[in-house]
Amino acid sequence: MNMNEYIVKEIKELSLESSINSAEKICNEIPVTHIPVADKNILIGCFLESDIRTIENKDDTIGNHKEALTFFYATETDTVLDLITIFSDNDTNILPVINEHKEYLGYYELNDVLDVFNSSPFLYQHGIIITVEKLKKDLSISEIAQIVESNNARLLGIYISKEKSDLLQVTLKVSSEEINTVIQTFRRYNYAIISEHNDDSYLKDLKNRSDYLQKYLDM
Repeated sequence: MNMNEYIVKEIKELSLESSINSAEKICNEIPVTHIPVADKNILIGCFLESDIRTIENKDDTIGNHKEALTFFYATETDTVLDLITIFSDNDTNILPVINEHKEYLGYYELNDVLDVFNSSPFLYQHGIIITVEKLKKDLSISEIAQIVESNNARLLGIYISKEKSDLLQVTLKVSSEEINTVIQTFRRYNYAIISEHNDDSYLKDLKNRSDYLQKYLDM
């Protein structure tokens, strides 16, 4: 899914010349954990809300506190799963977006990304998780889809869940009343079937990230 339509610019990015007072004013008006900082439209970092509030001289500029900035971002091509990971890793509810030239485009809001994630059929529709493994040179996403659909099953979602030196593991969610038939067909096409325990661990971790990030929606 293309997430570009969710990029917003409601909050004006700070510059190195912006005052601490102007940054704090934004924090008082909008519940954000970070505020993006850009110089000549190039993202240079994010200012943590709690750091902004600890600076006593409110007339000071952001540039005099450049060392306090943290640098994280999303790109135009990141998927929903990528975004959730970046949000979680940086403990933020604002995620700046840059293009290939590192130009600042705006930001994602956590609640928008979680809404997209939670409405995904991959997450909420009933299905069976299967992880298959095959040599990189032989693995084909179109072949995987064909195997599923040729057995009167429906493919709800698919992603590459692990990469080794010469092997790829692909996790898929399938809706089928005859899942054993699907599995046996994968084996006939020389796909190794990976244990369900690994699949469940990955999805549980992803769901835990989503649940953890929900706390920001109440800010």
